[in-house]
Amino acid sequence: MTDEMGRREFLKRGTVAGVIATAGIPMAGALGRAAGAESVGEHAADAARATAAIEPALAARRMDSKEFCLSEYDAITPASAFNATSATAAKRWQQRARKKLIERLGGFPATKAPLNAEVLETRDFGTYTREKIAFDTRSNLSTVGYLLIPKGGTRPLPAVVCFSGHGKGLPDIVGLDDDGNPRAARNVGYAKEYALQCVEHGYVTFAVEQLAFGTRRDDAARRSGPGTESCRPAACTALLFGQTMAGWRTWDAIRAIDYLTTRPEVDAKRIATLGASGGGTTSLLTAAVDERVKVGVVSAYFNTLRDSIVSISHCPDNYVPGMLQDMEMYDLSGLVAPRALFVESGRRDPIFPFAGFEKAVAKATEIYRTFGVPQQFAYEVHDGAHEVHLVGAFDFLKRSL
Repeated sequence: MTDEMGRREFLKRGTVAGVIATAGIPMAGALGRAAGAESVGEHAADAARATAAIEPALAARRMDSKEFCLSEYDAITPASAFNATSATAAKRWQQRARKKLIERLGGFPATKAPLNAEVLETRDFGTYTREKIAFDTRSNLSTVGYLLIPKGGTRPLPAVVCFSGHGKGLPDIVGLDDDGNPRAARNVGYAKEYALQCVEHGYVTFAVEQLAFGTRRDDAARRSGPGTESCRPAACTALLFGQTMAGWRTWDAIRAIDYLTTRPEVDAKRIATLGASGGGTTSLLTAAVDERVKVGVVSAYFNTLRDSIVSISHCPDNYVPGMLQDMEMYDLSGLVAPRALFVESGRRDPIFPFAGFEKAVAKATEIYRTFGVPQQFAYEVHDGAHEVHLVGAFDFLKRSL
């Protein structure tokens, strides 16, 4: 599997990878065979052919697009990087940096449109009930989500807002087949039905459909099948407007929290966000900009932008114009602090490399120490690839939420 594989192509192969990981089959050999990954020798041969294809007269020139991007990265001194040395200075930094982040995301609407929430159906699953809810996030945009409410526990309960990553959208995290019925199998794909895991741990869980996934795709993507998202046209159009898909999804998440605060089953002071991959992006950004989030959980995403988004091909929904002029991904942890943050990564994640995760964790650890709350940041490493783990995450949620 090459470094240049984009997230979409990886996820097309993700079902096989998830089955292999769940079954305990050695990943390197099995995934290579299942996904048609190149051997080390083949990769070296390809590299040699690519080098040979360069005209001798150009061999000494700097022609590589990735190397150019990395050199530009190295030349930048981010204007809003976390540089505080005390908790007081850190709080002053937050005020400036959070405002700048929202600007980079494209800004948020000046006013909140009415939610116009409607419960479309309610189903009983024995230990929990599931409500399908539609609501408006803007005057011209709606979303849908599944509210999973455990039957046990003392009301009001803590709540987790879950966001899916690339794939089929809500079915991946709620465990539904292509016909909308509950799947018999569990631990499917890289998401492993993490919304179901949340309600099984006793949390009111709001699994919200992200824009350009599932039911919120465009017509062309729907015609292509349930696994095709419409991120690329929508995210690129957002850039034409001076906005971003990341900003649009973060605003949707803010409105989902608005809805949760209207529910009597929910303790509005104990709300967490949780997501993997593209859902991890939204979880982190929402926790960074909305201080109602008490705990942020980020799986298969937390990294340095240099090692992941800059160096490896990703969906355009990851790109925020000018972001690196201000801060790196790990600086976002400073916008969550002193509130709680948990991050996790697989050692063999090919699109959010482990080396970048280690660097980002080291920086986030320093940031939380500066705030004087090192216990509010935690992380876990597992032996999988691009997939959720959530063992330490649920222990952390139990302590922090």
